[in-house]
Amino acid sequence: MLIKKPEDIKASEITPRELYINRRQFIAAAGTAAIAAGAGIAGYDLIRGPRDAHAGEKLPNLKKSSFSTTEKQNSLKDITSYNNFYELGVEKGDPAKNAKYLTTQPWSVEIEGEVKKPKTFAMEDIMKLASLEERIYRLRCVEAWSMVIPWVGFPLSELIKRAEPTNNAKFVQFVTLVDPDRMPGQKPSIFGSVLDWPYVEGLRMDEAMHPLAILSVGLYGEVLPAQNGAPIRLVVPWKYGFKSIKSIVKLRFVEKQPPTAWNTMQPREYGFYSNVNPEVDHPRWSQASERRIGEFFRRKTLKFNGYGEQVANLYKGMDLKKLY
Repeated sequence: MLIKKPEDIKASEITPRELYINRRQFIAAAGTAAIAAGAGIAGYDLIRGPRDAHAGEKLPNLKKSSFSTTEKQNSLKDITSYNNFYELGVEKGDPAKNAKYLTTQPWSVEIEGEVKKPKTFAMEDIMKLASLEERIYRLRCVEAWSMVIPWVGFPLSELIKRAEPTNNAKFVQFVTLVDPDRMPGQKPSIFGSVLDWPYVEGLRMDEAMHPLAILSVGLYGEVLPAQNGAPIRLVVPWKYGFKSIKSIVKLRFVEKQPPTAWNTMQPREYGFYSNVNPEVDHPRWSQASERRIGEFFRRKTLKFNGYGEQVANLYKGMDLKKLY
C-alpha cells in the first residue's frame, strides 16, 4: 500500500475547505432542501430532529455590527487551538483535543429565579430570538494575553427581556453543563478537581442588559466550535475572559450577588467584577501589558479592554481597586 507523505501531495489534489463544507452541506440537505431553507438554523434538521452542530457550518443571514473593532483579527487556527476551557482540560491545547466528546444536540437553556416567565428554551428556539450579528471583539485573558475574535451572536438582553425579571432580580447567574462524559476535565484526578463544578458566573443586571454583552453561537461566520464554548456562551468584552462562561445550560435571576467559580476558588486573585484594569495587578503578575496571540511584542493594556467609553458609567462612584 502506497502512503503519500504531506509533501508528496499536490495542491490540486486537496479539496479546498470551502468546497468540502459546501459539498457536505449539499449532500446532507438533498431531498429536504425546501423545508431546510425555511428553517435557516445551523445544527438542526426538521426531518430528523436535533443533531450535532459541526464547526465549519455557515450561519446564515449575518448582520455586521457597529460595535465591532477594526483591529486585525486573530486567525481561526489561533482562536480554536489556544483556549481556556477547563471542562475540556487545563492545558491550552486540551479543549481542541477533547472537543470531540462535547456533543451539543439536543441542548436547552433553563431560565429560573426572580422572573415572571420561567422557561426552558430549546437551542433551536434560542436561535430564533434575534437576528444574528457578527461582532469583532477584543478578548483579554487574566493571564495577560489577548485575541481579536469575530463572534457571532445576539444581545443577552434579548433573552433576558423574554424572561421578564422581577424588581427583585439584581443579578443574573450563569451555569455551565456538568457531564464528565462530555466534559472530561470535570473528571476528578488523584489531585482532586480543578474547580467545584458546575462552573458558574454572574453579572449585575445593568451589566447583563448592556448592548455590548452578547450570547455567542458562532465565530468567523460559522457554528461555534466545542472548544470555544458550544453551543452557546457569554461574551462580555470589557471583562477578563473567564467571565465569559461557556456551554451555558441555565440562567438564574437572583437578588444577592451570586457565587462565581474562580472567585470562590481564589477570591484574592479573581474578583466578582473582573473588569479589565491595568491598575490592578493579579497577585502573581502585572496586568499593565498584554501579548496579543500571534504577536511578539507586548502592548499596553487598556482599561475596560478599550470599551471604557461605553461601559465606564456602569461603575461610577465605585472603587475598582477594591471591587476588582
